[in-house]
Amino acid sequence: MSKAWQESEVVYGTEDILTSLCNSVTRVLTVATQSEIHYSGMVQRISKTCLKPDIGCFVLFDGGFSGLVVLNFSAATAMELYENYMLNMGMPKSGLALSHTSDEVSNIMGELMNQIVGDFTGKVRRELQTNITQNQPKMLVLNKQVVLSVDTQLDKPESRRVTFYTGRNNIFYLELAIDRTEFIKLHDFEVNEDLTPDEVLAQASAEHNAAPVAHEAGNSDQDELLKSLGM
Repeated sequence: MSKAWQESEVVYGTEDILTSLCNSVTRVLTVATQSEIHYSGMVQRISKTCLKPDIGCFVLFDGGFSGLVVLNFSAATAMELYENYMLNMGMPKSGLALSHTSDEVSNIMGELMNQIVGDFTGKVRRELQTNITQNQPKMLVLNKQVVLSVDTQLDKPESRRVTFYTGRNNIFYLELAIDRTEFIKLHDFEVNEDLTPDEVLAQASAEHNAAPVAHEAGNSDQDELLKSLGM
């Protein structure tokens, strides 16, 4: 490896991947709910990923690199995001679910997570020139913490937690477990522009009009994981 190449190399590591994912969360939720979503400038290194009350959502991805994404919402946060999303879609307030335990709330939160991970995987293809695939998000209404372990799937797992804030200052958390990896830029290439906010919202609308996110029976990897957890 030449000295000149070493000096000019661009390395894209775990924190860069995490930042890209966090930006997808803020981007999709801000557009979908028409409210300001932002995240903390500090990130936590954690030893394990967990689903926590009141609503936990997770999705597995694989391909160029493997990992697990978890979003944990309090009841108040989930209801704020659900209500803002549905009102933004034109649903009258009288037609909204009243409890975070409603299947409709779980379906909508699953749709939003699907949009988030879809936005993220699109950026991975454009910016890192590799491909990852995602499984369907799984939503769970919880009254206790459940540890999710992906150690058997990852060679050198790294886990991070980031705190997010909604427009009403409700809090939710993103947790990421990922293989320790670095992407090194070999040569310059064009990166296509991201979708506009209107296009992101159109995608969210299409997801809403499609079949709801399954959160019950199925033969997905998530279901097998839940079975192994005794749930």
